Amino acid sequence: MKFDYTLFLRALGLAIIIEGLCWTLFPGGMRRALLQLLPLPESRLRIVGLIALAVGLGLVALACR
Repeated sequence: MKFDYTLFLRALGLAIIIEGLCWTLFPGGMRRALLQLLPLPESRLRIVGLIALAVGLGLVALACR
């Protein structure tokens, strides 16, 4: 299987667009969310990150069928 750089850049661009959209539409909410994350231990943040990674991989796998 050959790595598709075009598809990768499109997906990365879409992720950045969605992130920017959240900051544009809800700057106060995003700031509050970040402030709530600061006191959490790294282990919990890592678990949430792994869950998000698994969900994202699952969505990509479904889209590639």
